Amino acid sequence: MVQYLLSVHSTEADPTPPPEVMERMYAQVDTFNRGLKASGNWVFAGGLHPVTTATVVDATGVDVVTTDGPFAESKEHLGGFWIVQAYDLDAALELARQASRACEGPVEVRPFQDEPGA
Repeated sequence: MVQYLLSVHSTEADPTPPPEVMERMYAQVDTFNRGLKASGNWVFAGGLHPVTTATVVDATGVDVVTTDGPFAESKEHLGGFWIVQAYDLDAALELARQASRACEGPVEVRPFQDEPGA
């Protein structure tokens, strides 16, 4: 099976949903996660704190430089993700459809690169 990243993005312009909507979305995602585990498609998943909590570490030069905030200056940010395994892209797209319904937002699907020598 191939591993895919299903990522959920948000924008700075998106309002924070009211608590009852957030509770519904959390319950829907929990149900989706249980289904992924039961089907054998689950690898890992996680939601992220707001982008304001990000720190960038750059050790490419002589000195290590750390800066507050996200790496990319963008209005769109990664909010959470799933790593799933699926037999093919069509199966991954079906999982993304279910994920999108659960989290009530768009979900991007990207396959992981093959490991060298695999």
